[in-house]
Amino acid sequence: MSREPKADAESESASPGDQPGDMPGALPDALRAELIAFRRDLHMHPELGNQEFRTTAALKARLERAGLTPRVLPIGTGLICDIGGEPQPGRPALALRADIDALPIPDTKTGVPYRSTVPDRAHACGHDVHTTVVLGAGLVLAELAAEGRLPHPVRLIFQPAEEVLPGGAADAVASGALDGVGRIIAVHCDPRVDAGRIGLRHGPITSACDRLEVSLDGPGGHTARPHLTTDLVTAVAKVATEVPALVGRRIDARSGLSVTWGRIESGHAPNVIPQHAELSGTVRCLDLVAWRQAPDLVHGAIQEIADLYRAKSEINYIRGVPPVVNEPVVTELLRDAMVARRGVASVEDTEQSLGGEDFSWYLEHVPGAMARLGVRTPGEHGVRDLHQGDFDADEHAITVGVELFTAAALIDAAERSA
Repeated sequence: MSREPKADAESESASPGDQPGDMPGALPDALRAELIAFRRDLHMHPELGNQEFRTTAALKARLERAGLTPRVLPIGTGLICDIGGEPQPGRPALALRADIDALPIPDTKTGVPYRSTVPDRAHACGHDVHTTVVLGAGLVLAELAAEGRLPHPVRLIFQPAEEVLPGGAADAVASGALDGVGRIIAVHCDPRVDAGRIGLRHGPITSACDRLEVSLDGPGGHTARPHLTTDLVTAVAKVATEVPALVGRRIDARSGLSVTWGRIESGHAPNVIPQHAELSGTVRCLDLVAWRQAPDLVHGAIQEIADLYRAKSEINYIRGVPPVVNEPVVTELLRDAMVARRGVASVEDTEQSLGGEDFSWYLEHVPGAMARLGVRTPGEHGVRDLHQGDFDADEHAITVGVELFTAAALIDAAERSA
């Protein structure tokens, strides 16, 4: 059975099939409580990319208790687990992906018992929620498979190092995580969306993100005689201000190409012109074509400004991730799954963000889509944004995410069997 992409949800009227029903795979109360406790445990013990040994062990142990056979990735962290048998030719798996790493920032929340116990480490991007959602979906689907109610396989992918460019997804793919997979889906916490709802978008939903490091060198000297030096403080200031503007005039503005600096450093004394300066930042863009052009454009702009001020430049352009581009048919699978669980009003349109996500690497190989999972408590004012120390999620989102994924797996299986 094929699915045609629908019009925007706002323009649709509900039909009898749009109302939430009694599809199998709802989250039992006892498992809901267990998953909340599991998420809180992860939140208290955050681990950075490629160091997620405790997290991997906890996932492996719980999946094995359910009678499953998870396989740790060759790099030593992260794992994959098949449910309903291994994929076969003509019987591809639907993959559910979670990222399991945390961020190197302090947890500044107050008044919660599950605050991070690790200094300068926090699950401030919601990966603990993503991980718990995929675990919960896997446990529910394992029960359905044992009852003979899951005719096509599902693969769980718990991926390390999403926060480490170019992302752990590339390592997972190289390790065979997508072998036998026909489609892949994921969620990402969105603190702008109420818990109980998801945001969807056809096409690009995140942006490309690369890292940029620049060093400038030249003979320094006394501030009384700048004409005898390479004035690196002025040079680095000009690179910081002029390069973003110059790049912006050399590419279609609709691509959203943006060079933004996060660090600039030079000099030690007020009357000494230094011999070395550094700055670093990110390059982001909305468009895949622009992302492929960005390194040459940025290199050229930096070199022009550096030459103008007689500074020797060294540029380290670190490729990150392309945009996540949601495939329309898989996006509609997520829409249908959410509508089946919670009705048409539970899905809203979402915009493309300038954030980067290495889920994009999977989409270079198989069709897939990512939904924005609402984690804001309804009625809460303001936004506790991602990558901030006080970020937290309404734990009702765990139930919503699990039931979204189980419904998607059942609908996908039914379509492939039709």
